[in-house]
Amino acid sequence: MSLPRTQLTVIPTIALAAALALTSCSAPAADTGSTGSVSFELTAQTPAPAGDIDSFTWVSYAEPYSLDYAYAFDYADNQVLSNVCDSLLRLNPDFSISPSLASSYANPDPVTWVYSLRDDVTFHDGSPLTADDAVASMLRHLNPDIGSSWYSIYQNVAAIEATGPLEVTVTLASPDSQFNYGMSGAAGAIESAATLDELGRDYGNSTGLVNCTGPFELTSWKSGESVTLTRYDDYWDQALRAKAAEVEILFMNDPNARVNALTSGQVDGGWLIPAEAYSSLQSSSGDLYFGLNTSVSSLIVSDLAGPLGDVNVRKALMMALDRQGIVDAAQNGYGTVTNALTTESVWGEASADTIAEAFSGLDDYPYDVEAAKKLIEDAGVAGEEIVIRTAPIGAEFAIVAQATAAAAQSIGLEATIDTVTPEAYSTLFFDPSAREGADVFFTAWYLSTPDPLEMFAVLQTGQFPNYGNYSNAEYDSLVDEGVAAADPEERATYSAELQKIANQELPWMPLYEAPISVYLGERVTGVAPSIAMLYFPWAATIGAR
Repeated sequence: MSLPRTQLTVIPTIALAAALALTSCSAPAADTGSTGSVSFELTAQTPAPAGDIDSFTWVSYAEPYSLDYAYAFDYADNQVLSNVCDSLLRLNPDFSISPSLASSYANPDPVTWVYSLRDDVTFHDGSPLTADDAVASMLRHLNPDIGSSWYSIYQNVAAIEATGPLEVTVTLASPDSQFNYGMSGAAGAIESAATLDELGRDYGNSTGLVNCTGPFELTSWKSGESVTLTRYDDYWDQALRAKAAEVEILFMNDPNARVNALTSGQVDGGWLIPAEAYSSLQSSSGDLYFGLNTSVSSLIVSDLAGPLGDVNVRKALMMALDRQGIVDAAQNGYGTVTNALTTESVWGEASADTIAEAFSGLDDYPYDVEAAKKLIEDAGVAGEEIVIRTAPIGAEFAIVAQATAAAAQSIGLEATIDTVTPEAYSTLFFDPSAREGADVFFTAWYLSTPDPLEMFAVLQTGQFPNYGNYSNAEYDSLVDEGVAAADPEERATYSAELQKIANQELPWMPLYEAPISVYLGERVTGVAPSIAMLYFPWAATIGAR
């Protein structure tokens, strides 16, 4: 998601047309399955390694904002942290949840969760895991001086206590179905209490590093260049003992540089491959894979006090966007236009009937510039300006920004594109000041749990990721009722109602969904292509071909 601020640039309609024409002509054919205008196959697991490997290199589109689990809220952060820090529970590549540092857990009453910790876990400095470490790690999310990005997971927590040497009891102020799910991600990561106390504000940065319990130890962070992970030989889970002795993850903002590094063999692999490079990588010596995703690519309306504060203006902009054209250009056809903010992959605990209800009957917003112009005229905002913030992360960012600017101009609005660096773009998701002056920005927003309510809770009044300060009393009430529902099917019925309200009011404007991509060079194999790589130790499974 994430980039240094440069000059403001206006992109006229002709530039969009050129971009679409240039990009959409190269959509490759693939194997089986289908979505959008291209057929391809989803892979659950790449071939098993032949054995261990001394080292491999990886490429990331950006340097992590932080490796402090309290702030790890983006792709660049979590794809590193997932290999270094374990959480109480584990999110698996198939999006199931299983025990991790907590060998078991119980919910003896609606407001109590009890986690029994494993007795064979050590931190990377050799010290044993205790309940006090877990309590100290979890309480940081409630500390206003920390300002955790994951506070929403803990917002209903009344107390976190060590109720035994290896037992942690969490008491909620009210029933909260989402809390336990959150323990499978960064919100449930556990760090040494002594390390947190010793490092203070340096914890999780390139100076202090971290001291966790994962299959790899973070041994080096060269700011602006790379991080180095070293296998932790005393890792508690031998099924996920790292097959590589060392992994170096390089930071490359330039998408062309990333692709060149992959095709040349300078690096052995990478996630989130730019779609414009699919064809060249499919004909290279390595392998390009597609896997399970939970993200929807959307435009976040970040200023509801400006022209986009009128729902009819948001609807007009949606109707002026050629979303299939965007999929063809930005994703080389590897995607599907959607009217929902969730993918069906996170509705697994709901019945087939409830899932069908959640996705049927949504407003479609067909491409209709003339009808959109009428909405703009009726709203009285013709000639007003919107600012689209973007970053050079991949062609999809430029194409979506250009398409949005062209769509706005085609219906009588003015549009300005503000391009910043990938790192500065990441701050849009943490720092309200970074969003100042922006009306809309693009995201591929992923869900971290197998429950669609996670998405809809984001848009509740006052939530940290509710970037445009959207507020709807009926919506808020449905979120509260859904969060309190213990039964997954009952919860899903609330999510279905919330999905329809979000579709009608468009606080975020859904564009398309697409599979996650990963490239493996000719030296390595063994990864599970899945968005769960943000919380599952994916690098530990990679070994030699």
